[in-house]
Amino acid sequence: MIFTIDDSAVNTVSHLIQLSVAPVFLIAGVGAILGVFSQRLARIIDKVDKINTELQQSQKDPCMSKKSAGERRVQALEIQRVYLEKRSRNMNFAILLCTMTGFLVASVIMVLFLSSFFSFSGGLLIASLFILGMTTFMLALTLFLREIYMATHFMRMRG
Repeated sequence: MIFTIDDSAVNTVSHLIQLSVAPVFLIAGVGAILGVFSQRLARIIDKVDKINTELQQSQKDPCMSKKSAGERRVQALEIQRVYLEKRSRNMNFAILLCTMTGFLVASVIMVLFLSSFFSFSGGLLIASLFILGMTTFMLALTLFLREIYMATHFMRMRG
């Protein structure tokens, strides 16, 4: 054998890998939720683009400039655009929090390995990072629920 491998080092690394498996699965779940959040944001952006196009066309149409149903339609589109912009800010913040969750959980894994390799007690730091990561994840999910409520609330208002 070219390199001699100490059994205790192998056991330590394998134990660290076992400890890091759960956070790695958590990062995978956070990644999946980020995909859902970004798809939701993309749909909101598409709706805003459609409304902006309709508003631009209404400004060019001489019939829409008269006080009529056309003007009420423009006002309704502007109200809907403002509401969609609120929803998009909400989703942007949820994406930010979810991304922070991924960073924090990845930091947990990194500190876990570093504390073993450099022989320092990282337990408090690991616990703090994990708690902070779960807090940001819970806030992101709360914002997601809020966005869903906003979407269904606006739908009921219009109906």
